[in-house]
Amino acid sequence: MFTTIVLPILILTALGLLAGLLLALAAKFMAVKTDPKFDQIREVLPGANCGACGYAGCDAYAKALAGTPGIKTNLCVPGGDKTSRAISAVLGVDFADVEEVSAMVKCGGDCDATDYIMEYRGPQTCSACNTFYQGRGKCSHACLGFGDCVAVCMFDAIHIVNGVAVVDKEKCTGCGMCSRECPNALIEMRPAGNVVFVGCSSHDKGAFTRKVCANGCIGCKKCEKVCPTGAAKVTDNLAAIDPKTCINCRACEEACPTGAIRSYPLKK
Repeated sequence: MFTTIVLPILILTALGLLAGLLLALAAKFMAVKTDPKFDQIREVLPGANCGACGYAGCDAYAKALAGTPGIKTNLCVPGGDKTSRAISAVLGVDFADVEEVSAMVKCGGDCDATDYIMEYRGPQTCSACNTFYQGRGKCSHACLGFGDCVAVCMFDAIHIVNGVAVVDKEKCTGCGMCSRECPNALIEMRPAGNVVFVGCSSHDKGAFTRKVCANGCIGCKKCEKVCPTGAAKVTDNLAAIDPKTCINCRACEEACPTGAIRSYPLKK
């Protein structure tokens, strides 16, 4: 009785204790020592792992900062100046201001401005729909409206409103994840202080654009004529606004006959 039941239990218990002891010793003597600076930096990073800093995630950025002199401390856009100051304090270097950016959607083709030309019944994602004849809408450049950008935003800063993605500029941290997710490359990261942008991505000729979207850019160049700094330019039938020279006067927005040029806060 003892040899058939109790002895195997004792052997297993002894093996378990031995394995536990070996693991404890391994954890103590084979542990990889971390740089205290890494732990301090990692603690102040927001943990978004968005890649806006140019590294694979917060751990990779913290490791680079702790181990490589000269790495910029202001690369964490979601963390902003607060995070940059904290990192600078840990490393004992001068504070560097973060260039805040926010997302802007280069499409104003909502359900009131354009229509769908087909009923799409595949996977309900923008990336899937985009592979089917470039989407379901009249305009092949338009927002597909399934919200792939919404799914990746960790800050509740972007939503599908009336068929098109709309950014809440107050909530946007500039992480850029929505921009990388959009299959039509409609979401652009621009300096947060710049509130005027072109809500269109179509390079089609104006006559065709008028047929497919009431809010599309028709390349009329009226924005060029009224811009006091030369920030507004029309190239290949599509207007663009240089954020470096734009002074947010909104003259181009007022002159635009289709409403393709927009500004924050967006008009209801």
